[in-house]
Amino acid sequence: MIKKTFFIILITLIFSCTKNDVFERENQIIINPIAKCENGFAGEYPCNDYDLLTHFTLEEIGGADTTGNNCWGWVDPISKNEYALMCTNKGVTFINITDPANAVIVGTLKTKAENILNKNVKIFKSTAYVVSEDPLQGMQLFNLSRLIDVKNPPVEFTSDINYSAFGKANNIVINQDSGFAYITGTDTFNGGPHFVDLNITFKPAEAGGYDIDSYSNDAQVITYKGPDTDYIDKEILIGSNDNEIVILDVTDKDNLIKISTISYTHIGKSNQGWFTEDFKYFLIGDEKDEEIFSLNTRTIIFDFTDLDNPIHHFDYLGNTTAIDKNGYVKENIYYQTNFNSGVKMIDISNIENKTFTEIGFFDTYPENNNTETNGTWNVYPFLPSGNIIVSDFNRGLFIIRKSNS
Repeated sequence: MIKKTFFIILITLIFSCTKNDVFERENQIIINPIAKCENGFAGEYPCNDYDLLTHFTLEEIGGADTTGNNCWGWVDPISKNEYALMCTNKGVTFINITDPANAVIVGTLKTKAENILNKNVKIFKSTAYVVSEDPLQGMQLFNLSRLIDVKNPPVEFTSDINYSAFGKANNIVINQDSGFAYITGTDTFNGGPHFVDLNITFKPAEAGGYDIDSYSNDAQVITYKGPDTDYIDKEILIGSNDNEIVILDVTDKDNLIKISTISYTHIGKSNQGWFTEDFKYFLIGDEKDEEIFSLNTRTIIFDFTDLDNPIHHFDYLGNTTAIDKNGYVKENIYYQTNFNSGVKMIDISNIENKTFTEIGFFDTYPENNNTETNGTWNVYPFLPSGNIIVSDFNRGLFIIRKSNS
């Protein structure tokens, strides 16, 4: 009797699991690329191991005379729908890309000056924070839940509120743990990071800044969980400044601590950097070194095991002279945008032994790989679906995905 009961329970569990698996598969969105990467091309675009899922031209996004720049991604916490946020000279356009084959432009949040090239957007608790190099811009706040109820897209949005303690800005970064934004390259604090407390929704509060070092192009700010035990759980800012990398402890906004600085040979313009997931290494892209020093695309890697004593680890050189723009680490892959040569996927699992290996790419600018500022601007590889958002200066928005994944 016991054996029979056990057998019935086992069969029921197997049937239940199988049924649930079928249900989950039935509710998954089938990914059908509009162009598979075959024989080195996805349609007209050079590629290796990454397919093209969908593409929106700049004219579709913003009409005539539209130019692209940055992008970011957002997942609605309720529906789990995925959205691409595409920055152009005209504003930020929101595109529902949950089903890439049926992606929909929901609408655009226009900025104060349409012809300002550089805009940036980041997200905290389903609010988008938008900055640009327009001296009158400040920071726009937009409630992303408004995207859910749009009946007749596309629509033109207005911001929910505006923050005006600065005018222009080069970029914005947000520490999701602390709820503080760090706006770089503003017209305050000598271009150093301007701090804003975002913890009360739609009530951003100025929280000081840092004005001692040179102009800050970008930064990464994290709650530190790395190997340097002196700084565990501290809020650490790594600033990509014009002439050096600055490491700051910004935990106490009234008592900022400069931990250390480091520079490197052939510095042109330190543009943007990102930690490895173990916080041991930091990867930097320089936006001017290829042009000034006739280098191949170069990534500078630092050993940040000891934040008080950062060490240059090695330089990784790519196979073209294209200018690298932005780069992000997800697991052991470094996703690097290069203006004229597209997005490179680089295996960094052997970083300790100073070895990087390019394992994939997708080139949104097939004309050439020259040292110019055309083509790919930014990449967002953090969507749960595995789909990757890519923005292009000349050709708009691309959604790509690793082949057979």
